Amino acid sequence: MDKHFTITINDDNGVKQYNLHKFVKKIIKYVILFFAFITLLAVGTILYLNSSVETIEKKRTETQNAYDSLKKKNIELDISITNTQNALKVKKKELTEVSDSLAEIEVLIGLSPVPEMSLQERVDITKLNSQHLVTLMQYIPSGSPIVYKGITSKFGYREHPTLKRKEFHRGTDMRASMNTPVHATADSVVEWAGYHKKSGFGNLVILQHNYGFRTYFGHLNKIVVKSGMFVKKGDLIAYTGTSGMSSGPHLHYEIRFIQRAVNAFWFIKWDVKNYQDIFKKEKKIPWQSLITATARIRIQKQTQTQLLSQLVQKSKVK
Repeated sequence: MDKHFTITINDDNGVKQYNLHKFVKKIIKYVILFFAFITLLAVGTILYLNSSVETIEKKRTETQNAYDSLKKKNIELDISITNTQNALKVKKKELTEVSDSLAEIEVLIGLSPVPEMSLQERVDITKLNSQHLVTLMQYIPSGSPIVYKGITSKFGYREHPTLKRKEFHRGTDMRASMNTPVHATADSVVEWAGYHKKSGFGNLVILQHNYGFRTYFGHLNKIVVKSGMFVKKGDLIAYTGTSGMSSGPHLHYEIRFIQRAVNAFWFIKWDVKNYQDIFKKEKKIPWQSLITATARIRIQKQTQTQLLSQLVQKSKVK
């Protein structure tokens, strides 16, 4: 068998023939197939790599976006944490101020908080005691009945300015010009409103309060209430004068507890700032018994205590 094959090449120089062995033919064929395979493999690899690069790039973009989003959220979280910390510092400062203010109130109303007691428990107890304090201030004479300008004659023994003899002065004479407004110092009913001959007080108003207290307002010029009327703390009841046995315009202010005169001066100065002082200075009244008896009583609407500055403002308006 002939294992050769002939390759004929025609060109300008003529025809040339080459005889090749079939083995060489197979080698060339395999080489061509090999290069074709390599080419296809290279193309496939390139296409795969391009696809992989695109996928990787897409994932990288997604990762970058997720990172940017997470970074933004972290920044927002840092800002939120900073704001929260600042807000907590403000609240802590406010709580400290509240605690300090509460401590001052506790001192005013005579409380000694337990160290383990929470702020809310302290507030609750203070609230109850504050309401009790307000109740006492509303029902028991407290504060000045007129614009306070001083005392002309104290409670106790003195020489009577008209009779010129030594006797016990049951009230406190308050310095006042004619027609100074006089206000009730606690909720009450008007027991007497008119001229009182026997006492020498002239025009006199007697107010009957709760728990055995009475207040007397003497030497008045004009009375604006009538017997049997109910008046609230701070209501106008009269105007000062010099009626009766008086050497000049002033207000005779007297407080009695179960018909026994007590020093009205301590009640004139009695307010929330010196709440406990009166318990020490006026010992004729069984305060502990009174406080226990009124512990559960709460007023619905408080009448503001007639502070001296408020009375001054009222007098200027008039």
